[in-house]
Amino acid sequence: MIKRILLILLILILAASFFYFDLNQLLTLDGLKGSMAQFNDYKTQSPLLIIGGFFLLYVVVTSLSLPGAAILTLAAGALFGLWQGLLVASFASSIGATLAFLTSRYLLRDTIKQRFPERLAAIDAGVEKEGGFYLFTLRLVPIFPFFLINLLMGVTAIKARTFYWVSQIGMLAGTFVFVNAGTQLAKIDSLSGILSFNLIVSFALLGFFPLIAKGILNMLKKRRVYKHYTKPKKFDRNMIVIGAGAGGLVTSYIAATVRAKVTLIEAGEMGGDCLNYGCVPSKALIKSAKVAEQMRHAERYGLENTPPEFSFKNVMTRIHKIIADIAPNDSVERYTDLGVEVLKGYAKFIDPWTVEIALNDGGTQTLTARSIVIATGARPFIPDLPGLEETGYVTSDTIWNKFTELEAAPKQLVVLGGGPIGSELAQAFARLGSNVTQIERGARLMKKEDVEVSEFAQKVLVESGVNILTSHQAMRCETRNGKKFIIVEPQGDSIDKQEIAIEYDELLCAVGRSARLEGYGLEDLGIETKRTITTDDYLETLYPNIYAAGDVVGPYQFTHVASHQAWYAAVNGLFGHLKKFKVDYRVIPWTTFIDPEVARVGLNEQKAIEKGIDFEITRYDFKDLDRAVTESANHGFIKVITPKGKDKILGVTIVAEHAGDLMPEFILAMKHGLGLNKILGTIHMYPTWAEANKYAAGEWKRNHAAETVLNWLEKYHTWRRG
Repeated sequence: MIKRILLILLILILAASFFYFDLNQLLTLDGLKGSMAQFNDYKTQSPLLIIGGFFLLYVVVTSLSLPGAAILTLAAGALFGLWQGLLVASFASSIGATLAFLTSRYLLRDTIKQRFPERLAAIDAGVEKEGGFYLFTLRLVPIFPFFLINLLMGVTAIKARTFYWVSQIGMLAGTFVFVNAGTQLAKIDSLSGILSFNLIVSFALLGFFPLIAKGILNMLKKRRVYKHYTKPKKFDRNMIVIGAGAGGLVTSYIAATVRAKVTLIEAGEMGGDCLNYGCVPSKALIKSAKVAEQMRHAERYGLENTPPEFSFKNVMTRIHKIIADIAPNDSVERYTDLGVEVLKGYAKFIDPWTVEIALNDGGTQTLTARSIVIATGARPFIPDLPGLEETGYVTSDTIWNKFTELEAAPKQLVVLGGGPIGSELAQAFARLGSNVTQIERGARLMKKEDVEVSEFAQKVLVESGVNILTSHQAMRCETRNGKKFIIVEPQGDSIDKQEIAIEYDELLCAVGRSARLEGYGLEDLGIETKRTITTDDYLETLYPNIYAAGDVVGPYQFTHVASHQAWYAAVNGLFGHLKKFKVDYRVIPWTTFIDPEVARVGLNEQKAIEKGIDFEITRYDFKDLDRAVTESANHGFIKVITPKGKDKILGVTIVAEHAGDLMPEFILAMKHGLGLNKILGTIHMYPTWAEANKYAAGEWKRNHAAETVLNWLEKYHTWRRG
């Protein structure tokens, strides 16, 4: 800290001295022209001293980001001629810029990193990939103040040596123009004489050089990546899509819509996990469980409590019927009618353009395509738990078939995992008669949500009959006298570590999902995978013609995000040679379908604190909403995160029976930069759940009423009454 204070004082002293001794007047065009005769005399007497002094002055001016660098560059040409002046100015400007860069890094980077760690990490990741190119671009386009570039780049993680040599090369063209102009200093009356129309056009044209350079770099990159492969002269398809879940279906649909020849490959069921194992069956189960709960507590609606009587087998039959009813939307027949060729089988890469398909009917087919999209989804993650394989388990994928013939829900069910999937299924099975124990090794359920949301979720699950064990680590599974047990151990330093044995009939693993990466030949091509497939901002893999979308790439494993990514994969894959689009992750919503639902978009309170944002919270409770009261569902709240004193929406959390359906209004507002005032000024029908959004906006407005204005208005109205 002392060193930083001393450095700041030194900079201030040098800057003050610069103005105190009127050096700023010297570094003007008139001052320079007026001093040229004297400088030339000094140069004649002591050429090395003048060159050294000039060099040092240039370094000091640029390192302190003082005005006058342009004049000094002109002076270099006037004093030393074109080539000697170019040599002096070029090295002095690059060294001074690097010193300014290092000063900025030393004084500012740590502070900014502490306040905005995630944002700076994202910038650093981009700089690591193409920081040199971006810096080169900025150096070639003179509309960007060079001193500002020095300071801003110091905050990033670009290496100092990279900054120096890129600056040395990038500023050379502009330095040459100014030094050359300086050789004609006597004829120049103002800086506008330098920056003529033709010269400005020339500078602007310099901006195209980085684009040309990038094109050359991309070409070299492709040659390096593809050097072991021979590109086909003709292609069978414009696009091949591997996987018929949400990502693959939408990608192939878009490709067919723009009349591309596209083949969709799927070995299993069309519709992927969401239709067959995830969203659709789980929500159908949740609805049945909710009706059973409403019957059990019918007095809430003025009716008689009625213990629900049902066959669990019939519940599962309904679920499979719902899947069958929706399946035609994702069927082979529908997509064939849309213009997509659908092949049922397993795809494997032969080279970056060629896929071999082992067809389900026993045949083999090989196809080539200009672009290929991997949309193979994810599967439930199975923990390495001793005894788990021997005692058996189910997952959110397998319960729908394994439980189909059960007349009653499993009597004793253990749910391993406290995330959204585990919480949804734990509550549903408890309401359908299972004795459910939910085990979470973390301190709370749904840890990505705010603490009060986690506590609310735990409360409603307990009320539904779920026995919740947070801060408990699963140690092993074992069989005792024909009965199955899971052994757990409490976590924490100050508690008894004695193991607990929990008996169960079925164990549901719901501890997360892992991308499907094996069996497609990715490793043979060297495509990088770190839990998911590694892609750039355009969803490109190592090979510019191979893309990935959906759960297999992340970072959000939601059906709607897979569909969102699919548009980018399709458009970039088909038209990326003309124009590429970066995936927009700015406004990503999600819902956990416990009862009541938990929906979120953008930042919540704990994320805002982590990011160091100066924020405020506006809250509206559903106990005050008429429609919620009429439905005896007046529990939950809306929590809106905004910057201090502003109505810009940074994030929203809704806990309510229809939270997922209420959220799109906030999503739309965030997407298009609309604040809470706009929502407040929109008519909402009465009595509806959606009114809660307007009332939340009204709470913000009430909290930000201008008290001074209101006081004057009160006095005005008093005067008006006489």
